[in-house]
Amino acid sequence: MKIEQEHPSSDHIVLRPMGRIDVETAPVLREKIKQIAETSATMVVVDLKSVEFIDSSGLSALVSGLKALRQVGGSICLCRPRPQALTALRLTLLDRVFPIFPSVEEALEQVNPLLP
Repeated sequence: MKIEQEHPSSDHIVLRPMGRIDVETAPVLREKIKQIAETSATMVVVDLKSVEFIDSSGLSALVSGLKALRQVGGSICLCRPRPQALTALRLTLLDRVFPIFPSVEEALEQVNPLLP
């Protein structure tokens, strides 16, 4: 799995994982988000457009990242999930935990009210 990273502002980061997020690749995503939590970023937008599959390990990595960011006053939101990812989020009720947006732009516009 490859992860592209974009910094639209000093405290907002967009992550674009590509491929599968499963038991083999989820630790990479988890570690990336934890590293971000150690910086001054307060919001991570995870663009799931190029994620073809996500399993429970991938979902766990997102939850772990959310916990790490919340400890420093930050948060995560998701955008553009493919049908399989959206189904996984809905079945686990994580669609109630993570705000999900139809585009990166909408996520970035809406993030400030989401911060605690």
